[in-house]
Amino acid sequence: MRARSARATVAGAVTLLWAASARAQDNGSPAAGCAACGGCGGLLLLCWLGLIALQIALLVWVARDAKARGMDSAVLWMLLVMFVPLIGLLIYLFARPQGNMIQCPNCNNKRLQASVKCPHCGIGS
Repeated sequence: MRARSARATVAGAVTLLWAASARAQDNGSPAAGCAACGGCGGLLLLCWLGLIALQIALLVWVARDAKARGMDSAVLWMLLVMFVPLIGLLIYLFARPQGNMIQCPNCNNKRLQASVKCPHCGIGS
């Protein structure tokens, strides 16, 4: 629900800035046109920075999840998700080992319940 309202807010802001930009250019004032263009450019930059932050958070999550599930190729999964984000994430979600995550009694990190030993500390349960 919050994601929907956030998307609606961003879409509304973009629409208002584009309308202001078009109106300022019709006015003929160079300063108004420059201000409207700067507002649109600033919002576009903010959107790009948000996408980059989301990509970094996704890469960190994939690396931590792959390590917690005992996968040796966490870096390869990160590279796949980095270069092909949506398809790479879907491939990772279907290819990762499935099972319940429990807390290791030795190091308190999460590991798969079915794993023989913890991928973090190496102690068997």
